[in-house]
Amino acid sequence: MDVIKSQQMSSRPIEKVVVHPLVLLSIVDHYNRAARDTKKRVVGVLLGTSFRGTVDVTNSYAVPFEEDDKDASIWFLDHNYHESMFSMFRRINAKEHVIGWYSTGPKLRENDLNIHGLFNDYVPTPILVIIDVQPKELGIPTKAYYAVEEVKENATQKSQVFVHVPSEIAAHEVEEIGVEHLLRDVKDTTISTLATEVTGKLTALKGLDAHLQEMCSYLDLVIDGKLPLNHEILYHLQDIFNLLPNLNVAELIKSFAVKTNDMILAIYLSSLIRSVIAFHDLINNKMLNKEYEKAEDSKPVALPTAAGS
Repeated sequence: MDVIKSQQMSSRPIEKVVVHPLVLLSIVDHYNRAARDTKKRVVGVLLGTSFRGTVDVTNSYAVPFEEDDKDASIWFLDHNYHESMFSMFRRINAKEHVIGWYSTGPKLRENDLNIHGLFNDYVPTPILVIIDVQPKELGIPTKAYYAVEEVKENATQKSQVFVHVPSEIAAHEVEEIGVEHLLRDVKDTTISTLATEVTGKLTALKGLDAHLQEMCSYLDLVIDGKLPLNHEILYHLQDIFNLLPNLNVAELIKSFAVKTNDMILAIYLSSLIRSVIAFHDLINNKMLNKEYEKAEDSKPVALPTAAGS
């Protein structure tokens, strides 16, 4: 599948795609109902608005879709179902229009350009958003594309290619409240706050390690001549390195040491307090057991009565 990186495009009609949480929840629910524990993907329609190069994806709905695993040219998308669904959605919210379609990917496929062509009848520049419903790395699980015509060197042949567009996840204030309540219900109350923070930091460090390895592999490929030199990417890498703190400063080393000692002291005190409380509970438990045994021993024993008396 041909994809043009966003850095190679000097001008483009779409600059950013914003995906709202409701869309992500709807797509994940669609996948769990239709293709969970399979290698299949699900497809649906994206609704929203577009203004000054920014596309807001605010709603979505599923569409019946089938494709042949062996032959990518054989596929079926029920556009009659799509038109019927959109007519009903339009009665609820006339501001939302068809802006493209989604796929659970997790990457582009050979027949995506053919499917993309169907949506040219509903919107001049449709977008494709690929949602990774089972992400293996920390990051945004969305990738957005739109199609452009590419002219060959002899100017006689034209073909369509996908252009990558930056995507982000954002929500209105009302949506943030709803997501917050949803996460509050989903959150496991048996996990302590400290354990949650440690897990979050561990996940963030794993994501940082994955990004550093990706940067390292890219630079190795450039050095070996397997990838062309891209100055814009190198500028971004240089900006990242410039933002790194200078760890050779004595004041910074001292502040790190003081901060670490303070945290270790708090952990040490917490361990002592927890041990003292555990010992108190153990002593109280033994005292209660002794009192219970004394009470049982002081009870009068009922003598058995003779038969017939």
